[in-house]
Amino acid sequence: MKYAQIRECDIANGEGIRVSLFVTGCLLNCPGCFNKNYQDFNFGIDWNDQEQNEFIYLGKREFIDGYSILGGEPLLQGRDMLELVKAIKMNSGKSIWLWTGLVFEELNEIQSEIIKFIDVLVDGPFIENLKDRNLQFKGSKNQRIIDVQKTLLYEKIIEF
Repeated sequence: MKYAQIRECDIANGEGIRVSLFVTGCLLNCPGCFNKNYQDFNFGIDWNDQEQNEFIYLGKREFIDGYSILGGEPLLQGRDMLELVKAIKMNSGKSIWLWTGLVFEELNEIQSEIIKFIDVLVDGPFIENLKDRNLQFKGSKNQRIIDVQKTLLYEKIIEF
């Protein structure tokens, strides 16, 4: 897995003050994507244990409300992403928000395993003609902000 940037104090991507990770690599190629550079799986910095430990440490600071994971496409990062979200939950207990262009109901086995550790999932591809700058935490009207844990519990989509 590679990443493009870590924001230590992000107030745009989720509730409160968050530490945000922007992974690279996406196959969706949504027209109008605002992170085109992050679609290349070879772009960015290699993710390793040191980077992961630093990211988790940044989020454990008292004034940080949680972690946000964006991209690129986080759910195309496979086992590396699974290990990251597990480690965050084991070491901090703070909330994790994750953005994906995929749709909750169509996730494969590893993606479904990853989201078990996620608190809030913003799902759905960015659709340029549904773009609305007034939307909070999402770019187009088709996207949903899902309370993952309630959705898993009640076995139906529960929006946040």
